[in-house]
Amino acid sequence: MTSEFIADQQWFRSADGKSLLSGSPLTSFTVSEAGAQILNAIENNDQLPPHHASLTSRLLATGAIHPQTNLSVPSSDITVVIPAFITDSHSQQQLASLLEHLSDMAVIVVDDCSPTPLRISNITVIRRDTNGGPGAARNTGIQHVTTKFAAFVDADVVTSSDSLRQLASVLRDESVALAAPRIATENEKTFLSEYESLRSPLDLGNEPAVVRPLSRVSYVPSAVLVGRTIQLREQFSFNETMRLGEDVDLIWRIVESGQIVRYVPSVICHHRARTSWSALLKQRFGYGSSAATLNSRHPRAASPLRANVVLLLPAVALLSGYLYFAVMLALPMYFYFATTLQSTGMSLRQRFKVTTIGFKATLRLLASAVRRAWWPIVTLSSLVFQPMMFVLLFSVLAAPAYGIVKRKPRYPGEYFVMRILDDCAYGLGVWAGAIRTRSFGCLLPIITLRRSSPQK
Repeated sequence: MTSEFIADQQWFRSADGKSLLSGSPLTSFTVSEAGAQILNAIENNDQLPPHHASLTSRLLATGAIHPQTNLSVPSSDITVVIPAFITDSHSQQQLASLLEHLSDMAVIVVDDCSPTPLRISNITVIRRDTNGGPGAARNTGIQHVTTKFAAFVDADVVTSSDSLRQLASVLRDESVALAAPRIATENEKTFLSEYESLRSPLDLGNEPAVVRPLSRVSYVPSAVLVGRTIQLREQFSFNETMRLGEDVDLIWRIVESGQIVRYVPSVICHHRARTSWSALLKQRFGYGSSAATLNSRHPRAASPLRANVVLLLPAVALLSGYLYFAVMLALPMYFYFATTLQSTGMSLRQRFKVTTIGFKATLRLLASAVRRAWWPIVTLSSLVFQPMMFVLLFSVLAAPAYGIVKRKPRYPGEYFVMRILDDCAYGLGVWAGAIRTRSFGCLLPIITLRRSSPQK
């Protein structure tokens, strides 16, 4: 058969083709001549050599390659669970539109104690006596599913049965517990819809990924999730005590159990934008407020920054405006990684490229931590320590300015202001959650110093 895998864009091959660097933090694979042939077949979408399963399984598990979703499962194998709290005609219309797109599938709507009980023709509706939030509603719905697969779909999402069948096909791999699509926002030419289409926290980009805490894709939202019914009912139910962050908690528990959650952006579902600035900022504040609870349940997983100290030091110097000092620190940084990555078989040029990519990522993540979780304390520090003012201004202003240049929004002024308010609201939520729970681990960085170790 031909290759059914997509190579991750951030892998590096050695000159002899027998070593591979992939992922963040970097994972090094050393392969035999036969393994190199398998890598070539994957890159070129050629016929896979015999006995490829051992290597491809390891590459799949680390996210070096990703399965293609060319197949689908029958609609009869999937039941859709929709948690619904319907309060007005608009949300009722959204639910009706979603049900039309899922007409060939079994659907269970869980009425989470809406003010007016839901009655929908030809649809199973289960009404809860009390409003428990989306996590509790999904747990209620999954108890009534009899098909092999279950799909959780929020009532304000636009999706189709074809999309859900494609996601279910990813579960052909028994090590994969959940599959999630890309959640894009419909750009209806208003400012908020345009902003959400560019900056929605539900939209995790167009690159596939294995989901892991502190990685490029550290979570997936529960707006659309497809998994095996038995696991979701008996092993991985939602934590009903959490009104916010319950989906992230579920994902991280699955990952901690050793199973895989896949982000599949080739399948795109749409989510409607918030209708007001206050609603959007309230959402971001809420997301931030869940960080402390998540960190208490998954220690260090909700940290605002994970960085290698060798990459972090020059990034801090550069962000503080000490350009000369940053250059002086960059020289040993390149020397360190040129030396420690030598065992991977990468050429010197490739090792420099990997180091540069790592430094840029560290600088970006550091600035993100400053303008989001750390901005209150950095603002106070800047009053007595001048370099912190440079750190704050660069971190807060550079991101929206770059976004305007790159994205070219129709409303650049509003975009600039909202981007700043967006990050501030999230950061305030993080601090509010930390103070409420008296747990400040979600504000602490993770600083590492380790070499990449090769896998044979």
